[in-house]
Amino acid sequence: MLIFRKVTNISRFPRQVSAQKGCYLCKMNEIGPNPVVLFDGVCNFCNYWVQFAIKRDRKKKLRFAALQGETAHQQLPKFGISPTSLTSVILLDKGKAYTQSSAAIRICKYLSGGWKLCYGLIIIPKFIRDFFYNIIARNRYKWYGKREACMVPTPELRDRFLN
Repeated sequence: MLIFRKVTNISRFPRQVSAQKGCYLCKMNEIGPNPVVLFDGVCNFCNYWVQFAIKRDRKKKLRFAALQGETAHQQLPKFGISPTSLTSVILLDKGKAYTQSSAAIRICKYLSGGWKLCYGLIIIPKFIRDFFYNIIARNRYKWYGKREACMVPTPELRDRFLN
């Protein structure tokens, strides 16, 4: 049940980004309030880490969608990211898009156990973190292989995935 209350102080809400891109609250409502992890759906390495995150996201806050899917094609242009850019995991969280190592580290905030401590790596300068991230991203198909099609979630996980 949703409860609406009258907004009297509109200055508390973020301003509209632009007429073309829409406002922060509109973006949140299109994909929901939970963070969304966009990943390469045909990459074995990426699929392993999605399964890893699902097992450790006990509060079930994270949602997932393949970069090849409709959600990515609708949402990424709003953040100035090409939907055909399949070299990075992307985290859509609180109206912002995070890519590469920033996305991977911020995902750790939502995982249970000691994985939250990995968020401390955010203090390492982005260019250093992304250097190592890009080595893995460039070689992920060679090292871990590639699927012919995106993974199909099991019925019990289907509510965690967007199309």
